[in-house]
Amino acid sequence: MPGQDVVAQAEVDKKQQENVAVLDATEPVEKVVERYSTSLSNGLENDLAAKKLKEDGPNELAKQERPSLLMLFVMQLLGFIIILLVIAAVASMVVNGTGAKADDPLSYTTGIAIFVIVLLNAGIAAWTEHKAGGALEALANMSQANIYVLRDGKELYIPTNSIVRGDVVIMGTGDVVPADIRLFEAEDLKVSEMALTGEPDDVAKTWKLKPKKEGEPEKLTPENCVFSGCNVTNGKGRGIVTATGMGTRIGRIAQLIAGEEGPKKQCFCLPDISANQTPLQKNLEKLGARIGVLAIVVCILVFIIGVAMGREDIENPGEPVLYMILIAVTLAVAAIPEGIPLCVTISLSIGCEDMVHKNVLVRKLAAVETLGSASVICSDKTGTLTEGKMTMVGMWAGDVTYDVSGKGFDPTVGKVTFTKSGAEASNELGVRSTLCAALLCCNTSLSKDEDGLWKPKGNSSEAPIVVAARKVGLSDETITEDYKRAVEIPFSSSRKMMLTVSDVSGRERLCESGMPLPAGCKYLAVCKGAPNYIADLCAQRLASDGSVAAMTEEAKKDLLDVVDEYSSKALRVLAVAVRPMQEMPFDESDDDVSTDDKFAALRKDLILVGLVASIDPDREGVKDSVISARGAGIRVVMITGDYLKTAAAIAKNVSILQPEDDEAVSAVDCARLRPNGPYISNDEMDALTSSVRVFARAKPEDKLEIVKSIQRSGQVAAMTGDGVNDAPALNQANIGVAMGIQGTEVAKGASDMVLRDDNFCSIVDAVEKGRAIYAGIQKFVAFIMSVHIAEVMQIFICIVIGIPVMRTPLQILFLILVTDLPPSIALGMEPGDRDILKQRPRPKTEPIVLNWMWLSMVMNGAVLSAVIIGVYVAALSYFCEGEIFQADIGLLENSGEKLAQARTVAFISLVWSENIRSYIARSFDKPVWRDLCGNKMMQKAIVLAQIALYAAVFIPGFSTEVLGLRGLDIEAFGWILAIAGPVGTLIFCELCKVITYFQMQAYQRRLAEQSDLAVTYAPKEEKASSSAARNDEVAAVVPDLEAPNTQESAEPKKELVTL
Repeated sequence: MPGQDVVAQAEVDKKQQENVAVLDATEPVEKVVERYSTSLSNGLENDLAAKKLKEDGPNELAKQERPSLLMLFVMQLLGFIIILLVIAAVASMVVNGTGAKADDPLSYTTGIAIFVIVLLNAGIAAWTEHKAGGALEALANMSQANIYVLRDGKELYIPTNSIVRGDVVIMGTGDVVPADIRLFEAEDLKVSEMALTGEPDDVAKTWKLKPKKEGEPEKLTPENCVFSGCNVTNGKGRGIVTATGMGTRIGRIAQLIAGEEGPKKQCFCLPDISANQTPLQKNLEKLGARIGVLAIVVCILVFIIGVAMGREDIENPGEPVLYMILIAVTLAVAAIPEGIPLCVTISLSIGCEDMVHKNVLVRKLAAVETLGSASVICSDKTGTLTEGKMTMVGMWAGDVTYDVSGKGFDPTVGKVTFTKSGAEASNELGVRSTLCAALLCCNTSLSKDEDGLWKPKGNSSEAPIVVAARKVGLSDETITEDYKRAVEIPFSSSRKMMLTVSDVSGRERLCESGMPLPAGCKYLAVCKGAPNYIADLCAQRLASDGSVAAMTEEAKKDLLDVVDEYSSKALRVLAVAVRPMQEMPFDESDDDVSTDDKFAALRKDLILVGLVASIDPDREGVKDSVISARGAGIRVVMITGDYLKTAAAIAKNVSILQPEDDEAVSAVDCARLRPNGPYISNDEMDALTSSVRVFARAKPEDKLEIVKSIQRSGQVAAMTGDGVNDAPALNQANIGVAMGIQGTEVAKGASDMVLRDDNFCSIVDAVEKGRAIYAGIQKFVAFIMSVHIAEVMQIFICIVIGIPVMRTPLQILFLILVTDLPPSIALGMEPGDRDILKQRPRPKTEPIVLNWMWLSMVMNGAVLSAVIIGVYVAALSYFCEGEIFQADIGLLENSGEKLAQARTVAFISLVWSENIRSYIARSFDKPVWRDLCGNKMMQKAIVLAQIALYAAVFIPGFSTEVLGLRGLDIEAFGWILAIAGPVGTLIFCELCKVITYFQMQAYQRRLAEQSDLAVTYAPKEEKASSSAARNDEVAAVVPDLEAPNTQESAEPKKELVTL
């Protein structure tokens, strides 16, 4: 069997690949270099890399191919509505084939035309879906992960799918390992192999070949290799790519799964693409199915009534059963809104494309729907609310404060001066010691770019240190060469600091005019990080004269007072401390000493050298965006690792904290969440998160607990993040938002959307666009449903009261294509209302069609039916010699022609009315003339409808023989009468908006009550009730809204997959 052959071949390939993988892991690295024709110092040559990429293909797992245009076309033909249309075509041919005109080829035009329209409709749907799929694929390619590699001796930042065997990859904390790699450098490197092995603990990696010790258990993975799909959680490393794509370990597993199961199919051979549907698309499919069942019931009812009353085709009397079968199927076609899934796909895909222009890259379509429900935005501070371009403006060392002038990253502008006197201070011992020590604990460099502008490369928080050091004559390039680094322990969110050890052998001072070093000092440990954390580790402090004094409690209090003063000015403060050592406090030859053990040994007995304070300006437009979010019923919460006073100052600047807020209640240190180690109870946590808008000194796990608490209160949370440890919170949040510039690949992989500019304003823009997209979908759903309700009403009334059915099946199909589809698509592209951000967030569990929308659809459908039936009855009376009932018209001479004239008037009137309705439907409650031409796509859709209308009524043969219309025979009276339809539709549908307006206002009031009960801005005395009780209150106030799911927060929102 084919499946068994695939599995057998996969087993052979797997054994061959495993043999090579064993050699790659056990042979000296020189052998691996030779095998893959690479170089440790220069990497692959570009030409060789291009050749290997062509041979091996892109570095990605095999994925199910997107259905081709032909396959989509075939799938459309198997749709429920298409099958109904085919039945209608067959029924038409059977009716005509058994009638008096069986020998007339033109009698079969209706059936043939239905087949043509079926193919045309399927073709349009397939082409549109194919185009939408291509757009979404292009967006997915934009989110392609990148990583640094060495090629021709240069570091290049390339997409991970361009990596080939032999590439030298440079990895750091936050990267996702792009392929299977043999390491030749590793500095405190740890990776999470949970995706591969299921082991929850991070695995330490080394570049060395270690012989297996006797009795030692077999390791799940080699220590000197890292594997595709695993996250780098600590340290950095370099390695040679040994396998890519399906040749990796994870790829071989995927290959076996694919061989055993094969791609999912539907209808025996067609691909199953249901997994790609969003919740909204699935819900609308269910809605369509329910309407379909209802339509079938109505069809059966009409069929029974028609047969019982003896309704016959006026042109082919004598076959009431076959005629009513045709009418019943026609009614089903008119009742089922087949255009909804197509329009939703178009709206979502185009909406995602539009968001790219707002610097938001949507990774998951469902996020577009959820954006409209967002009620809380939890945002980082640095780089999101602020520019992330820090400039040092102050220093403190030896109880003396200094000012640092200048702007931006240009080290030639500005200097260091005494705060009190303003005198030059560049040669002061405290200044030089602080900046030199801080520089030893940095990995950031400063250089000019191609345009001659100074640009830092590395961590944004280190850039002000490098720039300020240059201003006093300390170069990062010189420091790197003169002070060889022996140990580096990178910053982590749990340690809140970075630590390095540099070789200072033979030096009497740290630097020229710097602090003296003890005799025999060989190493200098430098710690840089959060002041309150470092102050607790310091036993001594440096004085202004270079002496060292004890760090007393009073001295520590004075230090933290300085930190508070800087922080109250919205400055970010870092402390710098050192420890001179004659030798390392651990065995350097012992490879088993962990990073945490090294850190614990090195951080003891530190000497505080000084503080550096930098400003990170607020981003332009953030304050306005925060105010807009508040007006939209969205609470903005800042969650930052920064000091509390710094965070509160920035929050005030950007209006997260308002003047009337009690800062003691609205801004807290995250230590309050875990005062004794474990987190406080859920009720206490919920009470805290309901009123707090600034969380400072936050750890990644704090973010996760805050999100869970927000969700327990029934709210929809958007959470920003950029680090590896932010992934759980991003995954838990209803909308995970990763940073495109500062964000790690792990964070991006866990997110629903990525901010390409790391700007908070983009989140609010995305919420606005998400609301507009959802509102557009609601508008076209309501429009389509009202049209189909009207079609059903018109046919039903014709059958029941005994007047001729006003349209043939072919005319109905033509109308669906002309009056429904183009305007519906245009409504889906409707720009959002100007006051869309003044509305409350919609509940997440709310159905797409609300109660007041159902009433609006029925009212509009009834208006349209009444107006068009009135026009039709008047036309029958005029053209059929005063007769309106089918039995009487059938007795007239040339009754078929006369009926065709009346039907033509009704047909024209309906098209015009639906065109007017398209403009009316642009708003549920605003008058039609407001921003009448604001949607350019609507103008195009109406022009297309008008061209199709005049082609249908004027083209000889097509008009008369195929559609059965008589546009040239209805005289001036017919055209004037047709105008009554759109005029009546305009007047009465606009009057219906008055009722809808009051219903919408009541709905918004109920949302406000729900929001006030469920959440926010609770006074400090308020005790949080349980989330279940709160939801009971909400359900009591808003009976027509589905209460939030209180069990949702107990389960993960989605499975975190990092492959």
